[in-house]
Amino acid sequence: MSEEMTLSVDCGGGGIKASVVDEGGTLMAPARRTPTPYPLPPELLVRTVVDLASALPDATRVTMGMPGMIRHGVVIATPHYITKEGPRSRVLPELVEAWSHFDMRRAIAHALGLPTLVLNDAEVAGAGVIAGKGLEMIITLGTGLGNSVFDGGRLAPHVEVSQGFVRWGLTYDDYIGEHERLRLGDAHWSRRVRRVVDGLRPMYMWDRLYLGGGNSKRITPPNRMRMGENVVVVPNDAGIIGGVRAWSL
Repeated sequence: MSEEMTLSVDCGGGGIKASVVDEGGTLMAPARRTPTPYPLPPELLVRTVVDLASALPDATRVTMGMPGMIRHGVVIATPHYITKEGPRSRVLPELVEAWSHFDMRRAIAHALGLPTLVLNDAEVAGAGVIAGKGLEMIITLGTGLGNSVFDGGRLAPHVEVSQGFVRWGLTYDDYIGEHERLRLGDAHWSRRVRRVVDGLRPMYMWDRLYLGGGNSKRITPPNRMRMGENVVVVPNDAGIIGGVRAWSL
């Protein structure tokens, strides 16, 4: 049988990147990235993915990770893509309606003619790093906060932690998102991340927590050390490499 080649697409609030990955997790080409266009109706995201795919080697299947509550490839809600100019800008009612229950799996499969898997982006990233033992959680730090949980290597039902309230009426996305990191600086922002980890620990009681996403590397060493040995920082390419393993979870 020929080897599966997975077009892995990682959709974020600030950028969309993609590459083709073989079964061993090796990138067949450097990842291509484009800024996330806004306003972003579902059809524009589909076209953006098709454009990225056209500049990459041929694939036999597609894995796409995107922010929000995704069930069986259908978008229940997505926090960034319903805004006029991106995160923290005005929400457009027509985009809320357009995205609600949009079948992204079917749309991508039809556009590319390939078997397709669409998951929350943190679920794909988690697939790329978990050991498959015990209860493992990943928190991705980027435009906002992403999360997923795995029990014995099996993906657990998604809980959109990012939309929960922390304090002062702020959601987790607001509290430790990129906007606040830029406003506060890495040291103060890192203390917030540590407080979030300390707050979630008694809720999930993980065996291991992974911190991924583009901003995980910005956590200052003193705050990282105070989180404990069962908290591990992982590379940001998990969102691409995880596209292969996601099919087996």
